[in-house]
Amino acid sequence: MRTGEPLPAVGEVLAALATGLWHWDTATEKVTVDAEAARLLGLPAVQTTLSEAQTRARLHPVDWNEITAVVGLAVAERTLAEVRIRIMDEQGRVIRVVRSRSKPSYDREKRSFRLIGTLQEVTEPAPGTPAGRSAVTGDWRRSREAFLLDAGRALAEARSTEEVLRVAAGLSMPGFSPDGLAVFGVEGDRLTIIGHHGHTAGDDSPFSNMALDTNYPAAEVVRTGRAVYISTPAQYKARYPATWPLAAPFGRHSWAFLPLTVAGRTMGAWMAAFAYPVTFNPDERSVLTTVARMLAQALSRAGAAETERALTDGLQRSMLPTLGPQIPGMNVAARYVPTGGGLQVGGDWYDMIPLPGGPPSGGGRIALVIGDVQGHDVRAAGLMGQLRIALRAYASEGHRPDAVLSRASRFLHGMTAGAFEDDEGADLRFATCLYVEADPATGLLQIARAGHPDPAIRMADGTVLTRPTAGGLPLGIDPDADYPTTRITLEPGETMLICTDGLIETGGHDLESGWQRIRTILEEHKGDDLEELADALVQGVHGPSSHHTTGPLADRREDDIAVLLLSRPGEGLGESLFVPPPVRRTMLSIAQAEPERVAAARQQLRELLHDWPSPDQVDSAVLLVSEMLTNVLVHTDADALLLAEVRGEPGDRRMRIQVTDTSDALPHKRRPGELASSGRGLVLIELLADAWGVDPQGEGKSIWFEIYESTGPAAEDPDGPLPT
Repeated sequence: MRTGEPLPAVGEVLAALATGLWHWDTATEKVTVDAEAARLLGLPAVQTTLSEAQTRARLHPVDWNEITAVVGLAVAERTLAEVRIRIMDEQGRVIRVVRSRSKPSYDREKRSFRLIGTLQEVTEPAPGTPAGRSAVTGDWRRSREAFLLDAGRALAEARSTEEVLRVAAGLSMPGFSPDGLAVFGVEGDRLTIIGHHGHTAGDDSPFSNMALDTNYPAAEVVRTGRAVYISTPAQYKARYPATWPLAAPFGRHSWAFLPLTVAGRTMGAWMAAFAYPVTFNPDERSVLTTVARMLAQALSRAGAAETERALTDGLQRSMLPTLGPQIPGMNVAARYVPTGGGLQVGGDWYDMIPLPGGPPSGGGRIALVIGDVQGHDVRAAGLMGQLRIALRAYASEGHRPDAVLSRASRFLHGMTAGAFEDDEGADLRFATCLYVEADPATGLLQIARAGHPDPAIRMADGTVLTRPTAGGLPLGIDPDADYPTTRITLEPGETMLICTDGLIETGGHDLESGWQRIRTILEEHKGDDLEELADALVQGVHGPSSHHTTGPLADRREDDIAVLLLSRPGEGLGESLFVPPPVRRTMLSIAQAEPERVAAARQQLRELLHDWPSPDQVDSAVLLVSEMLTNVLVHTDADALLLAEVRGEPGDRRMRIQVTDTSDALPHKRRPGELASSGRGLVLIELLADAWGVDPQGEGKSIWFEIYESTGPAAEDPDGPLPT
């Protein structure tokens, strides 16, 4: 070209450089290409207009999807869109690879993209050459996709802000990994530091309370919602001279600041700093933008979950009581651990209620309540709070245990069924409950039970018994249900455990195996501190716990756990729970209408004699108890009261079993025929017992027998003769 001649047309220049022009309008779904671009697409070398479908047929399907992603990124960041495209022939074979560079724009009214760009052929490295091997082993696109899948999975599984930051710090991006990360948040008009990695303590102080109008990249990102890429320190210094002195000491060479956007709102910024120069080509920007979006979603989820946990934990704490002042003559400890299913709020609760007749600090009676409203949601927690208040009110009015539960059942039935009588989809709820009225002066416990697990007693020598108690339906099912009262005495040195079924069944246990696990913990724990015992019970189920456990531990729970422990210190030894016991005792009443409780009496006796060395003697005692109780139920109209005791030192003990009833009819020994169905009770007692007798009472009688652990005559009882 001679000086003074007109410049050639742009198309001629590009054609001379083997570069084609193309124009794509998504509103019309048309793609126009010039002659060179048509040739690169494998078409005749003439200008033509193609439909999107015709254009897509010439491109590798993966690359077509890549174009749409890069275009969206370029529009958001107001940069050029650059992408490599594989051109296919009619047989689906790759005939060449081209590079596309375009400037996209977005029409908000038509909601469409418009691109004008270039196509230029790229020479791929030949297979087998060093460049070819590098291209094969370092397939950036493939490694990027694998990285994003792993990063997305890891961030999705993070359940707290701390976990999200830890995952972000551990991300190893394909081909370029930052050595410094920081996550900025926004509070009012200030920039805050949520977390950082690759910096020492105190490094974040200049950035932790920065005004949003500061000339700093993260502040600009939050203000504009657009990413900022800085490839060199010189660019940083020229663009942000005011804050460059803050960034210079870290010795970084490149920085990427990206918005953390959720639902169209910029909630903060993410900084990735590099110790080496990074050009931030479109592929690298695409990876950083995708990670920023996933990071924003993960932080949003974690923040919402933490707020929810704090809210529900506060709700649960406000509903659960403190145990209040010390009780003269008794000690109390409690634990509550919320479930991890759904919200960390549920229907389990416990309470301690001073009863009329004097406050606990003055030695008056108290009531201990533990229960479980069906469900693990806010409604269950709301019903629990209302039911707890109702129980407190009924107890404070001076009602006996059976009346308290009857009134509470009517109250809950009215709250659920009664309030939704015309609603076929009513959310009907019930609750199990155990109510214990305790007299610290005497140790007398009066227990009413509504579908709840029975209490357990650990005796002073460590023997653990489950104490069967009479009970009724769960609260809220039948407004007219009755709740009989069972009376037991908590002896000096004994501890009572009441709990919800979460303590028993968590970990895949059923009632039987769960109770066995709890029994082992109670028997093996040595010490006189109820707080330590409460911790041991919760830890034995699922690991360490505080009074109210939240966080990852609570998240693994299968059901709420509520535990109440009540102990009566040994007489004359202060607060010690382990007093050398003069007697091991259990008591059980069996009504005429409850013959099935004979089986419970047999089980109680076996638990009482768990360490008796002779299985034959234990079997004999169980057989005789069954005969004596059945005799009362069959031959009288009275209820039976079983009292079983073990006295003496191991190796020289004696058991005494006594059954009392209110009938004046005395038993007498008979000689039953071979086919007789009764009459063998006293014969068996005479054969199997070391001593036995029948004692008339003021009203009724008692029949008793004794079996000695030693083979000879009974050793002298150091505490005197047994009462008769």
